[in-house]
Amino acid sequence: MDTFSTLLENTTLIKIVKLVAWILFIVFIISFIRKTLKKRIEDISIRYKAQKGVEILGYVLIIFLVLMAFTVDSVKDYTIIIGLFTAGITFTLQELILSIAGSFYIFFVRVYKPGDRIEINNIKGDVIDIDSIYTTIMEMGEWISSDNYSGRIVKISNAFVFKGPIKNYSMDFPFVWDELNILITYGSDTELAKNIMLNTANELLSDYTEKSKAKWHQMVARYYIEDATIEPTIAINLTDNWIQLNLRYITDYKKRRNTKHALFQHIEQTISKTDGKVTLASTTLQLLEVPPLNVNLKK
Repeated sequence: MDTFSTLLENTTLIKIVKLVAWILFIVFIISFIRKTLKKRIEDISIRYKAQKGVEILGYVLIIFLVLMAFTVDSVKDYTIIIGLFTAGITFTLQELILSIAGSFYIFFVRVYKPGDRIEINNIKGDVIDIDSIYTTIMEMGEWISSDNYSGRIVKISNAFVFKGPIKNYSMDFPFVWDELNILITYGSDTELAKNIMLNTANELLSDYTEKSKAKWHQMVARYYIEDATIEPTIAINLTDNWIQLNLRYITDYKKRRNTKHALFQHIEQTISKTDGKVTLASTTLQLLEVPPLNVNLKK
């Protein structure tokens, strides 16, 4: 009984117990509200933002309660305690603090959002979730040569938004420029080859070109950026072995691989119907026959 009475008289212990009780209560309320929002809101985007807003508000409230728990009567002592507490927290939890700050930065500055395709910390993929600590990405590339999913889910600390560049494939302008090289032999009809490539690109990519023009005009009006050519273009490069025709075109950032495949297929089929006027080039090796040798043996 004496021990129990002593514990009840310990004001510091009572404060800690109350603080833990309040934190558990707040966590329970956050969980309850998130489940309620999940059932009530059908729109995925609105539901996701509402749940994250409740979560962030709960964290802020918990931090506020922790600070209030250390309040003492003396302002001088309060300042010292807060200073030491802040310094300790900053040193030991600097990565966590950066991650939480990064989450606020991501949400308010709109660096990226769920559904965007980004590359951060040399990892490329589609953002599938953003919480207060981590950004979750469905990874692309690695052992896969094209822009396809590798099957791995990667969690990246939100602190990385302050540590390096973030490449966003879909923010403001959901199209990317890509290139395709066709090699033809010297003696081929270069103008015919150029027309085949441009006609194929204009036929297959007209939808992308028209949709991207309006988006690009908005980009030019919003940012200090040079007005670029949206339509497919051809550039010629002469090498020691062949003529290289470089086709530059615009496509949807999610369909880069399929677009390149369709272009290659249509161009190859059209070139095969030119009766040899255009010939695709390749690296070849010519083996020379060894000349005959006459050997005379004397006894």
